[in-house]
Amino acid sequence: MSLNLCEIFYSLQGESTFTGLPCTFVRLSGCNLDCAWCDTLYAKSESTPLSIEKIIDQIRGFGCNLVEITGGEPLLQEETPNLISQLLDLDFQVLLETNGSQSISNIDPRCIRILDIKCPSSNEDSFLFENLKHLTKRDEIKFVIGSRQDYEFARAIIIEKLSRRPKAGTHLSPVFGQITPKSLAAWIIEDRLPARLSLQQHKIIWNPDQRGV
Repeated sequence: MSLNLCEIFYSLQGESTFTGLPCTFVRLSGCNLDCAWCDTLYAKSESTPLSIEKIIDQIRGFGCNLVEITGGEPLLQEETPNLISQLLDLDFQVLLETNGSQSISNIDPRCIRILDIKCPSSNEDSFLFENLKHLTKRDEIKFVIGSRQDYEFARAIIIEKLSRRPKAGTHLSPVFGQITPKSLAAWIIEDRLPARLSLQQHKIIWNPDQRGV
């Protein structure tokens, strides 16, 4: 059993409610979308087949209990759920970041699933809203905001579909360099929106284009 791997690295978690915590990132190869603001285009083409056993060995080498499975789009690969379950059985805390275009119904519910609902400026419209039925209260949702139109799109979904979810796990993240955090913060405050302003901490600490952080 193997997966097509782009990279594995150890850094600080830059997004989600786990922001600031040391984390091992497993970036899998391949993606089915072409988001306008994508910052990991290299994950589409850089690929090395590696067995689940060897991936877990590398993860263990970092000595960190928190692991994020990301991409690309990790759920395009058949063995991703198996990797997640094996890590959970080994007492790792596992986060999965997915663009929400693939079903999460077969993902171990012990995993914290972070779904990215694409807004208009992404030029993608692929989210499976049936995934919302599979979410636990521990799972999280992210909207990447690049314009006022994006914000209004996200606000409508939050009010109409996510009002009963914990607001701490609903994230609005400004596209780096495209919209200011101050603008997005003002809109959230003005609307008393039950959501969290989330900044990409790794792009603030390090060069925004730097890999492996």
